[in-house]
Amino acid sequence: MSEVNKERWLSWLALSTAFMAVISAVTTMYMGKFSSKAVLVQGQETNQWAYYQAKSIKSHTFDMQKQALELQLLAQEKSLTPEVIGKFTEKIRYYDKEVKRYEAEKKEIKAKADELAESRLKAQHMGGNFGYGLLFVQIAIMMTSIGSLMKKKPLWYFGLAAMVGWLFYFLDAIYLFY
Repeated sequence: MSEVNKERWLSWLALSTAFMAVISAVTTMYMGKFSSKAVLVQGQETNQWAYYQAKSIKSHTFDMQKQALELQLLAQEKSLTPEVIGKFTEKIRYYDKEVKRYEAEKKEIKAKADELAESRLKAQHMGGNFGYGLLFVQIAIMMTSIGSLMKKKPLWYFGLAAMVGWLFYFLDAIYLFY
């Protein structure tokens, strides 16, 4: 009977190791989820910045056209009829309106790109913390496994203590303490 009691802790060790394996699987799943999210959001962010660049080029093109017409009008104003001057002025106003429209669109695009950048950074931080947590679970599993093979309770206790590291990083990944 005393032999059964002496080895009873090994049953708890096996049960705790199995629990750690489940925790490891769940942590791995979350780590992959947020790492993948970071990569996908990076692609969306890159697309937004490319869109911003396209709007900048269009805005610059309209601004250059407007400036060219303004210089041309200034140089030839005395030799032009009022009707032609009116057409120049109308076109200059149109180009100015387009430049303003593109500048407003660029602000919206930039805001969306900045929002995506924040989301990407958060996902990277969360994925990294899940990764650190996974490291502690793996250490815990290793220590409890060695404790089982060598029948040393202190190794099992060390493995259980390593789970505190997992708990910290797992909760930090979810709540982002710092």
